[in-house]
Amino acid sequence: MAVTSEPESRATADDAAASVAVVTVTYSSGDYLRRFLQTLKTATDRPVQVVIADNGSTDGAPERAAAEHDSVTLVHTGGNLGYGGGMNRGIAEVDPDVEFVVLSNPDIEWSPGALDELLAAARRWPRAGALGPLITEPDGTVYPSARRVPDLVSGTGHALLGAVWKSNPWTAAYRDHDAELTERPVGWLSGSCLLVRRAAFDAVDGFDARYFMFMEDVDLGDRLAKAGWLNVFVPAASAMHAKSHSVSRHPERMIAAHHDSAYRFQADRHPGARWAPVRWGLKSGLAVRKKLAVSAALRRQRADASHTEQEG
Repeated sequence: MAVTSEPESRATADDAAASVAVVTVTYSSGDYLRRFLQTLKTATDRPVQVVIADNGSTDGAPERAAAEHDSVTLVHTGGNLGYGGGMNRGIAEVDPDVEFVVLSNPDIEWSPGALDELLAAARRWPRAGALGPLITEPDGTVYPSARRVPDLVSGTGHALLGAVWKSNPWTAAYRDHDAELTERPVGWLSGSCLLVRRAAFDAVDGFDARYFMFMEDVDLGDRLAKAGWLNVFVPAASAMHAKSHSVSRHPERMIAAHHDSAYRFQADRHPGARWAPVRWGLKSGLAVRKKLAVSAALRRQRADASHTEQEG
């Protein structure tokens, strides 16, 4: 077990011998982290160094994990840096000679052999900068984790209408609903569980830390593709995502972050004076939708709390 807080520190030199490391970002992740580490043992036969980049947990879970597992390095980031910022900080702990790094939420549960399947696919696709597994939800539903990069029209249509008109054509195109579950290059892959080639990740300077949460994976996949790398979906590997324990606790913060990130993604790709009216319209529309979505989420949260109290 190791605990570090300084940017210049590294995981031990012995870990460099492994071809893969795993980085996860925690924020009071509780028992999810225990299940993550437990199922990771079945995902590969290789020795794996795990780096936990902790964004300010108060539940003691990261410290317990580091104490119980010799392969775990705990990094205190010094504050809540968000997902991308926390990942960048954690990856800085991994020896640069480690060829592949898994980036994962702590609420992922691995299927047996899943990581080995991803590594095998990486050998088949030498230009793959990122590879993602088939991701399921707790009820077994397949999550659309391999998607197209949203353009201005499809991205705006999905952002404004996705919650109220789920079958709209822009959301369908964005989520790539009709695509078969075959191994193939895609626009981008869910950052909830992702294998990256370290050379590719470093070549695009990692995650853009301006994205506190959400869309950082879309941005990463888009930048990898523009730099000549592939994003490859590998459905032979699978993992279950318990999904959004932090979102459910703080819907007002997470919904706001989602809308802000959606705006940033399109604004970055449409700079300059001629796009200013489009950016203004998008920002105004998202601001209205954000307000409505936060209000609805808080009403549901209050109703659930009231229902729980009545049952108690």
